[in-house]
Amino acid sequence: MKLYFHPVSTTCRPIMLLAAAENIAIDYQLVDLFSGANLKPEYLAINPNGAVPLLEDGDFRLAESSAILKYLAEKYRASSYPADAQARARVNERMDWFNTGLYRDLGYGLIYPQVIEAHRKGDEQAHRAHLAWSRAKAKHWLEILDRNIIGAQNNFVCGKELTLADFMGACYVTLGEVIRLDYSAYANVERWLATMKALPYWAKTNEAFYAHFVGAYKDKPFEGL
Repeated sequence: MKLYFHPVSTTCRPIMLLAAAENIAIDYQLVDLFSGANLKPEYLAINPNGAVPLLEDGDFRLAESSAILKYLAEKYRASSYPADAQARARVNERMDWFNTGLYRDLGYGLIYPQVIEAHRKGDEQAHRAHLAWSRAKAKHWLEILDRNIIGAQNNFVCGKELTLADFMGACYVTLGEVIRLDYSAYANVERWLATMKALPYWAKTNEAFYAHFVGAYKDKPFEGL
């Protein structure tokens, strides 16, 4: 089984965490996003989306991080994807919430436009207006995550147990470390991130992310929350 990936990719890291947690054997195939390998004909031939991740299991190919996480969790009966219908629905809900709200406004709205030129929004005035709007939206989602989803009573985003939604959500929220976002106003989020970072496989899985993405921008000034 192959995974076409890049180790700093926000959408690949959750799959890497699941694979590490469940000891799933994966043949990792590097797609160098920084050189544009994802847009070359040989990669587009297997994934017309020109994106990572892409899972190849025999002659079956599957794109989209959320779909790959669920497929692997079902195939290997991962404890992080509960069998109970309502518990599983809650995990699915949280994963969709991270994808359609927080990641859109925090990642694509506030973070990527400051570090990836292709995501910059127009001239300086338009760019700053976009960052201001995205900042307000990101704070809104972080407040919900802190107060309503995790709260003082939960260890993880679906309650007391680690799930796929935590793998996904923690990778999305730690993306903020690239621009050194201060999450101190969100005590429950900080507590949850500390729990995730204490997992025995977190550091190794995220080694390239911290070395080559967070580290690459350590001296650049950014607009935060």
